[in-house]
Amino acid sequence: MTKTSQIRGLARPLALAALTAAVAGALALPQQARASAFQLKENSAKALGRAFAGSAAAGDDASVVVNNPAAMSLLKGTTFQADVTAVNFSAKFSGDAYDYAGRPVSGGNGGDAGTTLPIPAFFIASQVSDRVHLGFGLSAPFGFQTDYQHGWKGRYQALRSKFQSLDATLSASFDVTDNFALGLSAIAQRTSAELTSAINFNAVGMGLVQQGVAAGAFTPAQGQALAAQVGALVPPGTDGEARIKGDDWAYGWQVGGLWKLTDNDRLALDYRAKISHTLEGTANFSVPPAVQALLSNPSVAPLLAASGGVPFTHTTGNAPFSTPAVATASYWHQGQRFGFGMDLSWTKWDEFKNLTVRYGNPAQPDTVQKFNWRNSWFASVGGEYYATDKLTVRYGVAVDSSPTHADTRDARVPDSTRKWITFGLGYRPSDKLELNLGLAHIFVNKAHVNETDSTGDRLVGSFDDSGNLLSLSAAYHF
Repeated sequence: MTKTSQIRGLARPLALAALTAAVAGALALPQQARASAFQLKENSAKALGRAFAGSAAAGDDASVVVNNPAAMSLLKGTTFQADVTAVNFSAKFSGDAYDYAGRPVSGGNGGDAGTTLPIPAFFIASQVSDRVHLGFGLSAPFGFQTDYQHGWKGRYQALRSKFQSLDATLSASFDVTDNFALGLSAIAQRTSAELTSAINFNAVGMGLVQQGVAAGAFTPAQGQALAAQVGALVPPGTDGEARIKGDDWAYGWQVGGLWKLTDNDRLALDYRAKISHTLEGTANFSVPPAVQALLSNPSVAPLLAASGGVPFTHTTGNAPFSTPAVATASYWHQGQRFGFGMDLSWTKWDEFKNLTVRYGNPAQPDTVQKFNWRNSWFASVGGEYYATDKLTVRYGVAVDSSPTHADTRDARVPDSTRKWITFGLGYRPSDKLELNLGLAHIFVNKAHVNETDSTGDRLVGSFDDSGNLLSLSAAYHF
C-alpha cells in the first residue's frame, strides 16, 4: 500500500469518528429546552383570563390540585373540571449561516418554525370532611415544539424538536386552623423528547484533518493533500441526518400553604421540587452513500475496530435531566363585585450548567453540553369583574423572563423575555355548571442568536416570536 493510500484509508475512519462527536450532542435531549418556551402554565382557562394572578390563592378553580394543593380547602363538595388550551407559537428567523471555513451555508430561513398544539388538563377535587380535601390532576407542566423546513440554512443546528412532560398528581389538603391550610402533592411524571438535525459531513472531515496535522499525525503537506481528498469525497452539502428519541418516568413532590389574612384577603405559598430523570432512547442516522462506502471499505475495518466499532449505526443513549424546582407566591382579594390578585413565580434554572450524554455504541464518545442558564421570574397582576350573577369578565398582564441570553440561546427554542396581555369570560348557566374562556397574546422580545455547533457551523441572526392562546374549560360542582 502506498503512503497516499494509507493516508486516504486513515482519513476515512477518523473523519467518521469526528462526525460521531459532531452529532453526539443530538442525544442531549433536553439541552434545547429553554425556560419560558419550555415551562407551561396553561392548565386553567379561568386563571389564563387573569394572567394567572392569584393562581395559588384564589381557590375558585380545581386547577389548584396542581398549582397549590392547600387551596383545595376553599372548594366545597366535589368538582370535576376539564381544560384545553390551544397554543399557537410563531418563530421566524432572519440572518445568515456560515460553515467552518466562513462560507455561506445554502438554504432559506426555515419558514415559520412555530406550531399550534393543544394542552389538555383534567382535575377532580373532593371535600371528604370539614378539614380534609383530596384531589387528582392530569396536566402538562413542560413542553415545546419547533419544526423547520428541511434544507434551511440552520439545519445543522436544528430541524425538528419536540419535548413534553406529562404529570399525574395526587394531592391532599388539611385545615390546620380556621385560617391556615397545608397541602401536599405526589407527582408521577413522564418526560419524552424527539430531536432531529442535519449532519455536516464535510465540516467534520476537514476539522479532523486539521486536528491530525496539529497532533503531528500528518505533515502540513500531507494534511493539505488529505484535505483535498476529503473535500472531493464529501464536498460541502454532503449531509446526513440524526433522529433522537428518549423518555423516562420519574417522581416528585409539592407542598403548599394558604393563609386567610382577612375575610377577603388570602396569601399562598407553593413549592414544587425538581424531578430528576435519566432519559433513555435510541439514535437513528441516515448516512449518504459516500460515507456508507467508507464504512464498508475493508482497509478501514481495523481502524474502526480499534476505535470501538462502527459509528453512525442505530444505537442507544441516555442523558440525565431534571425538570426544575418552582416556587410561587400568590395573593388574592375577593370582593362582592370584583376580585384582584398577583402572582410571583421563580424557576430554578441555574443548576443546569452542563449535560453529559452517554452512548451505547462505544465508537461514540460521551459528550458534555454547556448550559449556564440563569433563574427566571414570572410576575402577573389581574382581576375579574362580576357583571351579573352568571357572567364574569377577566383581565390581566404578566412579564415572563427567560434564563437564556445571546451566548446560550439556540435555534431549537429561540426564546426571549415575554409580555402577556390576557382576557377572559366566565358563564354559569346553573349553580352546578361553570364554563370559562381565556385568551392571551404574548409579545416576545427579539431573540438574538449567535450559535456555533461542534462542527464549526455558525448561525447568526435573530428570531421574531409571538404567541396566542385560546383556552376553554368546563367545571361541574356537586
